[in-house]
Amino acid sequence: MVAVKVNEDLQRERDSGTFNTEELTNLLDGGKEKTQERRELVDFFVHDPTFKDDVPHEYLSHVERYEESVRKSCLLFYKINEWQEKKKSGGSVDLYQAVLGGNIGSAILKDGMPLALHFVMFVPTIMGQGTIEQQAHWISKAWNCQILGTYAQTELGHGTFIRGLETTAHYDPDTDEFILHSPTLTSYKWWPGGLGHTANYAVVVAQLYTKGKCHGIHPFIVQLRDTENHEPLPGIIIGEIGCKLGMNGTNNGYLGFDQVRIPREHMLMKNAKVLKDGTYVKSPGDKLTYGTMIFVRVALIKGIAAAYLSKAVTIATRYSAVRKQSELRPGEPEPIILEYKTQQYKIFPHIASSLAMVFSARWIWDMYNNVSSELEQGDLERLPELHALSCCLKAVCTADAARAVDECRRACGGHGFMTCSSFPTTYGMVTAAETYEGENTVLFLQTARFLMKAWQKVIERQPLAPTVKYLEKYSERRLPWTNDLPSLVTAFQQVATGLTKDVTELVNRDVASGHIQEDVWNRYSNRLVIAAEFHGRCFLVQKFCDQLSNPELSSELRNVLGALCELYAVYWLLKYLGHFLLHSNLRSTDVPSVMNWQEKLLEEIRPNAVSLVDSFDIDDEILASPLGAWDGNVYERMFEEAKRSPLNAKPVNDSFHKYLKPFLNSNL
Repeated sequence: MVAVKVNEDLQRERDSGTFNTEELTNLLDGGKEKTQERRELVDFFVHDPTFKDDVPHEYLSHVERYEESVRKSCLLFYKINEWQEKKKSGGSVDLYQAVLGGNIGSAILKDGMPLALHFVMFVPTIMGQGTIEQQAHWISKAWNCQILGTYAQTELGHGTFIRGLETTAHYDPDTDEFILHSPTLTSYKWWPGGLGHTANYAVVVAQLYTKGKCHGIHPFIVQLRDTENHEPLPGIIIGEIGCKLGMNGTNNGYLGFDQVRIPREHMLMKNAKVLKDGTYVKSPGDKLTYGTMIFVRVALIKGIAAAYLSKAVTIATRYSAVRKQSELRPGEPEPIILEYKTQQYKIFPHIASSLAMVFSARWIWDMYNNVSSELEQGDLERLPELHALSCCLKAVCTADAARAVDECRRACGGHGFMTCSSFPTTYGMVTAAETYEGENTVLFLQTARFLMKAWQKVIERQPLAPTVKYLEKYSERRLPWTNDLPSLVTAFQQVATGLTKDVTELVNRDVASGHIQEDVWNRYSNRLVIAAEFHGRCFLVQKFCDQLSNPELSSELRNVLGALCELYAVYWLLKYLGHFLLHSNLRSTDVPSVMNWQEKLLEEIRPNAVSLVDSFDIDDEILASPLGAWDGNVYERMFEEAKRSPLNAKPVNDSFHKYLKPFLNSNL
């Protein structure tokens, strides 16, 4: 292998690091073994030459992009099978998540994958909501890809408010069948990935009617296309929804039903059931049907928000260590732009944010698995807490990631605007997550309901769920402010508590005075959103802080992580300064010292900036950006990318002879 010369400025930055990057890599992965496993997966999948693009995907037509996505997806599943045979292991949700989600999948299918929902939602829904018999019938077919599924819930007229879905499923006891129908245009399913032209089955969420009564939404397995010729089945109206800001390889589709009949056994009946005579047997817990949505929201925090943000900060940091601009001091050589405090402020807080997301995602993933086990035993006690936390963390992390990716793009100047920089694709992928699997504002409001109930328990001195126990500590008493991490953690808890307390009291007061509860809720909805957001930020700060007490950390890494944790908290404190002045120990006279603290933290982190993003250990094929490659040869790589443009295939484009030359000779 030919040795690649690394840019001298970038190498100088690496040499200035004060900690072992491999130690942080192992911490982020969850251990040395996990790091090794991930690297093996990257080498096996991402470095396979069959996945290389002859023409960059941005130069393909819409149809070509889809066809290329299908080709690569099929190859990817062959590779997964090859990996399982190599490792002598069976298929697992974890393997498919690792390959299809996050960095590996994004490297192979940069613009989205039409088969992703098959394993991300179709299979998990059947596993979570199907009976043992239904799982035995469907899961083997799904694992072996004898059928390809998607998850059809969102409609043209309804998304996050799933109780308002219009698709109907009427039970006919004479034939032992459900009749699926789309009564209006707005009832057409809209958005499911792979629905357009890829999937031949779907889990369809519809309003269940039996014996003349509606029992709310329930999931049904529905065949959409013929398994031989792929033609839509009778009564199935199906197609693709068209171009989007990003994810144009995902094949999002629409789906309508015209009196489509399916067997009664195709209703997933692990929870609620419909007997042959039409009798409806209610689920022991009406919230159990939301398990798949919680699973996806939890997966989004690390698989989308943290993964794509880590890519963005890696590109921006490495580029900033190579790009030189202006004169910091008159007459001296142009410095790398990472020397400018404004550039550090644009990037360093987002490095910290990426770490905060990884640590929080790991904790909530463990909680999800524990609660799922409890649900299997019929214990629903912790489900509301998990639902509330997954809602606000999904909303906070996806919004922060989208905002940060765009700020990293702008930190790279004009070059960040180029598609080859990877920023446009990265932004398109991460901002999409702000609205799918629950629109963020609505998710915050769902968390707010949980927080209001929790505050009522504080008043009544009832026990609280672990993630809201900080509400019990609230006190009007102000303590002297100190610039340290314990003060920051306390401040975030005080703000989260104060916002929850104030809005709950306002809502209760207005309802008690005779106002309609729904109108009151709408009146204070902006306050409810910010209370829920701070519950999420409080959690992120706490989980980052918890990492610092890990006894296995070296002192060097602990110091670096400590500075990043402080920067993360200080950054958001100053962004939301008004709330901290109202609710925390912070006083206006303390603000200048906090601003100085932030500037000192930027200086402290500065020598380790490149080492930190190196610790994310993102392969060049995954970054897919000449601005952020390991060797720092930005300009050489950009020029090579430019030469790949189809317009450079020949020196004179046909349009010159067709249009430009006659125009130039027209003597206008």
